[in-house]
Amino acid sequence: METFQVAIIGGGPAGYTAAEIAGKAGLRVVLFEKNKLGGVCLNEGCIPTKTLLYSAKMYNSMQSAAKYGVAVSGSVIDLKKVMSRKSKVIRKLMLGIKAKLVAQNVSIITGEAYIKNRHTICCEGIDYTCDALIVCTGSETFVPSVSGLEAVGYWTHYEALENTTIPQSLVVVGGGVIGMEFVSFFSSIGVQVTVIEMMGEILGGIDCELAALLRADYAKRGVKFMLSTKVTKFEKQDKLVRIYYENEHDSGYVETEKVLMSTGRRPVMKGFGLENLNLELTSRGLIQTDKHMQTSQQGVYVCGDLNGVSLLAHTAVREAEIAVHHLLGGEGEMNYQAVPGVVYTNPEVASVGATEEFLEAQGLSYRSVKIPMTFSGRFVAENEGINGLCKVLVDNTNTILGVHILGNPASELIVLAGMMIQDHRKLPEWERYIFPHPTVGEIFKELSLL
Repeated sequence: METFQVAIIGGGPAGYTAAEIAGKAGLRVVLFEKNKLGGVCLNEGCIPTKTLLYSAKMYNSMQSAAKYGVAVSGSVIDLKKVMSRKSKVIRKLMLGIKAKLVAQNVSIITGEAYIKNRHTICCEGIDYTCDALIVCTGSETFVPSVSGLEAVGYWTHYEALENTTIPQSLVVVGGGVIGMEFVSFFSSIGVQVTVIEMMGEILGGIDCELAALLRADYAKRGVKFMLSTKVTKFEKQDKLVRIYYENEHDSGYVETEKVLMSTGRRPVMKGFGLENLNLELTSRGLIQTDKHMQTSQQGVYVCGDLNGVSLLAHTAVREAEIAVHHLLGGEGEMNYQAVPGVVYTNPEVASVGATEEFLEAQGLSYRSVKIPMTFSGRFVAENEGINGLCKVLVDNTNTILGVHILGNPASELIVLAGMMIQDHRKLPEWERYIFPHPTVGEIFKELSLL
């Protein structure tokens, strides 16, 4: 039996972050991971999808190069090489994570960990004891039960990321963040894409105005959207798949070569002895944690997708930081209001803080300040014929409540907005900061003058 000060289950963003920080603080740490370091994010999520999306963006840039006075001919996309590059990127980053953990003397155990009690974890027949336990088992793909689905050979994100042939047509069931990123990729490389979404708009939880603008942009490129539509049955038709649907207007079917099921994720709560901790649960059946990520059992922390609050890699990293700092006697509380969300389509969509829909549902007063992205000279120079929108929501004291951006590079700009929300800053304060010119970030300075 080996004894550690901290035991961590799960080697994704939450787990490897917690292990590195705890190890750097001089604690004796053991990290259990049953598959690969990096978790879903690195191996089959955030990183591989963004690698593919960048290849697609490069391909699109060549196709539209004439707009910028550049002649390019004969551009093709080689999906096998794109996938090969994706694998190289993953391997490089995984080795980097392992190197950082080894540098902090973290013991990495490959295998399925099982919780016997709050101080004992068993893995491959060996018991490990610990003073504190951090559980970071992540989430898994959720695929609903629909008649005929199992017989048609559908894709989830995992199969889509391993595919090396370009289909002629693809139906994406689910218009959330993951679904829309695959819509962006496949439509960019010439696939005829249809999106079937049960809700009235794509990208649930994202500002509805921006979601509608993004949808309209992709509709112009030939993507078909079927909103407020339920899939009722799948059938195999020779080389095609027939998908039956219904909505308030009609019912019928669409046919496609491939189907991508992108209907969400759910926390992994079974198979590793979590029930042996007797933790308090929320009304939704998820694990109750405080602002320090500690559960109802002292010394037991839950971070990452497992707590079900915000299933994002960067949320998991911050939760892990909070948990370890608390374990070490430090300060800090988790603030979910300042967690940015990004959709890595082309153009990108990014949001942080409250949406108009949330504020209206809560009956809270606010003011919306909007400005086209074309108010930025840099944006105009680099986005020929493309529009965008930046929206800031403020209360009656001009304190920033939410920021929502459509247009590249929204994923980078949203960091500045998140910092303002984290520190409870007011909109006019952006005016006193000096932004280099020309940068797209100057859009915030323009907003502060409205």
